[in-house]
Amino acid sequence: MTVLAVMTVMAGKVDFKKTLEAYRARRNRFDVIDVPELRYLMVDGHGDPNGSPLFTGAVEALYPVAYALKFASKTELGRDYVVMPLEGLWWADDMTAFTTARDKHRWQWTLLLMVPEWTDEAAFDAAVGKVAAKGRTARVRDVRMGTLIEGRCVQTLHVGPFDEEAGVLARMHHEVIPEAGLRMTGPHHEIYLTDPRRTCPEKQRTILRQPVEEIR
Repeated sequence: MTVLAVMTVMAGKVDFKKTLEAYRARRNRFDVIDVPELRYLMVDGHGDPNGSPLFTGAVEALYPVAYALKFASKTELGRDYVVMPLEGLWWADDMTAFTTARDKHRWQWTLLLMVPEWTDEAAFDAAVGKVAAKGRTARVRDVRMGTLIEGRCVQTLHVGPFDEEAGVLARMHHEVIPEAGLRMTGPHHEIYLTDPRRTCPEKQRTILRQPVEEIR
């Protein structure tokens, strides 16, 4: 394929990281944004994600379905797009499990991959069926598709190892949000802009997001 042909193909491929404000954040700055309703592939789990077969199985289930949807969209609808980065919703009965206590065994999580709004249930069912038929993805039947409505959120960019997020989250939870007259309303949300398997911990880039509402 010539360079011109490659450029032509890329010009027709949508990259939602570049078109949606929700996927933009800056280091050392906490922004208040309004996140639109978005559609995701989802898999649930709990506990420490490090070395967890449950967590690994969730990741291994999401990506094959996401790519099956992408290829179907391109070939059947003529609409191509970049597969989005992995995301996660994280919560616990006591949210200090993410800051001062940092007790990963108490964590609950839902892993996410955003898909375009034109992805319907028929396309999703076909993608899951195609992946399941190969018999190599244990948790594929745990994947579901749903929408997430977060609305008003505070978010920032963290650069560095995941275990160094605690200080940033503590500042967000206990200083930035209350000082803005807001309170937390939903699970902590992380967007992994870099692949931890291919990026050294010091260069990992993660958007940290917290849904909020005004204190009345």
